[in-house]
Amino acid sequence: MQRRRLLSASLIAGLMVASCALANAGEPRALIELFTSQGCSSCPPADKLLGELANDPSVVALSLPIDYWDYLGWKDTLASPGHSARQRAYARVRGDREVYTPQIVVNGAVHVLGSDKAAVEHAIAQTDRNAAVMSVPVLMSIGGGNLNVKVGAGSDHAGAEVWLCPVTRAVPVAIGRGENSGRKITYHDVVRSWSKLGDYNGSDESFTVPLVEITAKDGDAVAIMVQQGTKEKPGIILGTALLPVSRQATELR
Repeated sequence: MQRRRLLSASLIAGLMVASCALANAGEPRALIELFTSQGCSSCPPADKLLGELANDPSVVALSLPIDYWDYLGWKDTLASPGHSARQRAYARVRGDREVYTPQIVVNGAVHVLGSDKAAVEHAIAQTDRNAAVMSVPVLMSIGGGNLNVKVGAGSDHAGAEVWLCPVTRAVPVAIGRGENSGRKITYHDVVRSWSKLGDYNGSDESFTVPLVEITAKDGDAVAIMVQQGTKEKPGIILGTALLPVSRQATELR
């Protein structure tokens, strides 16, 4: 343990540079949110697609397991009532009341069937027509045991919020009952919790978060999103980024 505390300044600097490079690579063109359930027989193809999208550096792809199918015989081990509430909030804002699994919401605006890759690409192109979507740069770096977040200036985005989500990159689950009984499914980039860092009104903002707050929630990566609206009325995604943190967090302890 003592040896890990005595890292050289050059190594720490190198980790910071590497983390910056990872956070900035590609400047994501979309945030993809998959609402899924271990108890949904239609979800495994969407979970597989999400894994493919999670390897695409041009997008941030997140799994948001929901809990409203738990009564079907298997309680989702990763589900959060907050994810179910977020999905319903999106439907209220759109006005279509479309809540189902597997459902993907692209850039906070358009929903598609979660297993339809062509529909996802079409939704990305569709939302990209809004100049505000992905217009705000989000930068992350690691230093001194902290995650440093910088949200760049953009045009007037009054009423937006900055959110942090600890993410687990891969979670294999053996499902014992329900519609997927006997299957072992790997869930990718699973959101473990939500923390509001602050409000965003178009000017530069900076935030510092201890890495232990991320790793304590089984996070080996962290996602940041800047979103118009509120938790109850979520709007379009103005900016996002995802950064692996496990290696840096372990070595900087």
